[in-house]
Amino acid sequence: MSRHVAIVTDSTAYLPQQAMERHAITAVPLTVVLGDRALEEGTEISARSVAEALRRRASVTTSRPGPATFAAAYRTAAEAGATGIVSLHLSAEMSGTYDAAVVAAEQAPVPVRVVDTGMVAMALGFCALAAAEAAEAGGTLDEAVAAAEKRAEGTAAYFYVDTLDYLRRGGRIGAAQALLGSALAVKPLLQLDNGRIELLEKVRTASRALARLEEIVVERAGVAPVDVAVHHLAAADRAEQLAARLRTRVPGLAELHVSEVGAVIGAHTGPGLLGAVLSPR
Repeated sequence: MSRHVAIVTDSTAYLPQQAMERHAITAVPLTVVLGDRALEEGTEISARSVAEALRRRASVTTSRPGPATFAAAYRTAAEAGATGIVSLHLSAEMSGTYDAAVVAAEQAPVPVRVVDTGMVAMALGFCALAAAEAAEAGGTLDEAVAAAEKRAEGTAAYFYVDTLDYLRRGGRIGAAQALLGSALAVKPLLQLDNGRIELLEKVRTASRALARLEEIVVERAGVAPVDVAVHHLAAADRAEQLAARLRTRVPGLAELHVSEVGAVIGAHTGPGLLGAVLSPR
């Protein structure tokens, strides 16, 4: 493993713990505010706790890490021997996390390249893995950044939510789109587009929306080598069923990750989320 370029991301990358340890990737935690308690994602609050709170209609909000948290992560990496750091984060359209990292980078003891990937969840995670692999192969700081940006360019994310109300409340989707998606009990399919969550299609029923999500993934995966991640919130059966079908229907499938999203994304999507990330190799 290369020690001269360190990789930092944030907790919304939802990388498997084993992959983070293998590639020595650091994830800076975002925070979920539940009532009057501020809790770090990944260590102090679970996605399931957020789902239960949302069902009770409790107050749930999220907040970015402060610059000081990033500064501490950068110092730790430098003390461990890094001579440069690539800091990869969720879309700046969704969070101020990128801005906080930029502030901290200005005072870091080694050069830090902060990248707005325009992604989230394993769409971000795949970018972090690409950067780590480039660094491990002896790549420079610029080469690790280029690997992450190339991976981001080809990566797509699609997802289904039972309702757009949580995204509307959190300001992650416009009120007009939320109303459009809710009209006549339409079930929304969404996508990441230029770092934003956009309405992709409207489908009449949940079962049809889930079937359509599968079709979109299969169509857009094609036959070339591709990594896929299936995410869910309080919908493990849906996720496993989708993953099982994708294993047989995506001929170029290289790696398939199935996981529940963390508390931060869960707070904005609500229970019932089912998503798929496609990342060509």
